[in-house]
Amino acid sequence: MQYIDNIIFLILLVAGFGLFAKSLQKIYRNIMLGHEINRTDRKAERWSIMARVAMGQSKMVKHPVAGILHLFVYVGFVIINIELIEIIVDGLFGTHRFLASIFGNGFYSFFTATLEVLALLVVIGVVVFFIRRNFYGVKRLTMKELFGWPKHDANWILIIEFALMVAFFTMNGADWVQQQRGLLPEHGSFPISSAVLGPIFNGFGDGFLAFTEKGAWWFHFVGILFFMNYLYYSKHLHIILAFPSTWYANLDKKGKFNNLDSVTKEIKLMMDPNADPYAAPAEGAEADVPSKFGAEDIFDLNQVQLLNAYACTECGRCTSVCPANITGKKLSPRLILMKTRDRLEEVGKNIDKNGKFEDDGKKLLNDYITKEELWACTTCNACTEACPVLLDPLSIIFEMRRFLVMEQSAAPQELNLMMTNVENNAAPWQYNQADRLNWAND
Repeated sequence: MQYIDNIIFLILLVAGFGLFAKSLQKIYRNIMLGHEINRTDRKAERWSIMARVAMGQSKMVKHPVAGILHLFVYVGFVIINIELIEIIVDGLFGTHRFLASIFGNGFYSFFTATLEVLALLVVIGVVVFFIRRNFYGVKRLTMKELFGWPKHDANWILIIEFALMVAFFTMNGADWVQQQRGLLPEHGSFPISSAVLGPIFNGFGDGFLAFTEKGAWWFHFVGILFFMNYLYYSKHLHIILAFPSTWYANLDKKGKFNNLDSVTKEIKLMMDPNADPYAAPAEGAEADVPSKFGAEDIFDLNQVQLLNAYACTECGRCTSVCPANITGKKLSPRLILMKTRDRLEEVGKNIDKNGKFEDDGKKLLNDYITKEELWACTTCNACTEACPVLLDPLSIIFEMRRFLVMEQSAAPQELNLMMTNVENNAAPWQYNQADRLNWAND
């Protein structure tokens, strides 16, 4: 019976990490539904960008107050969970503050004191963010597209992080008082919890302190497992996916339109005076022709675009600088990514249910993202420039508009007239080339 705690701990540990691995497997499968894209060039530059943007939060601090607070929460929460290593060893083998025997009391005291300072910064950050999100009225955080689950999700994340930090301080405070009473060996330094909770816990008996310390320890451990598995249902997947998203970011100049190889080959053939227009296609050439131009559903997007949909943190920085949205248009770049993720999740559930995707009669185009949203985009790239993790909602808009134009001939009348003029007159205006300079005669 003396090992019952260790057995329960092991079961929870295996179950927690097992469910987390299963969730990641589903996300990976869903992302792989997109078509492949080669983003393995310029590796040194990609590693540098990932280090600066994903780990160093370089784009977040362009808004100093929110950026620095986010840095506190991000860095603090990540480093504090290094302690998870100690918790796992202690839980499996029944030890107490295992890392103290590895680091030695001097460095371990510095380590635990640093964790406490970081934990305090996390608490300050999440409290400010909760007030800012719910009471301060930041426009991009109070838009209609965030009503319902997106708003609740953001609040739940802040509440969970706050609760985990409170449990961390409670565990350390009770531990410190027990150390002062000689009930536990003296390991670590706890400047925050000893100052704030020490006087409170000094008034309680030894049994209550032991129960409180152990209870907070278990709460912290189970809370981390819960938080880890909650990520699958949350926008906070960006904690993990920001790293591959920045690594696979588009490094071409913003606004550069990607040409379809099949169309490029066809145009080169048309422009070649030596080409025989009646010649039979080369053997295997049919495989080079895409089955569809542009994107109608998530299967037509590439894997990086689907990764972007999962990595979006719904911060709204893209939408807040979008000129179409600012002027009252229906378009919201944030919502483009959110809707793509919603459709991707729906397809994933379809596969889970049927073993493979069964046509459900829905498409990303029209059922999730409307033509009105797509044609409102001015392709100014403000959204891609503003995104703190280099996501590219504009590329999804590009592909869906390409489908409308090339597959359905469903461009707005103004664009159809312009393209007809370009084809017939080599200019967007409805004038014969011979008459183009008539204005100069006046």
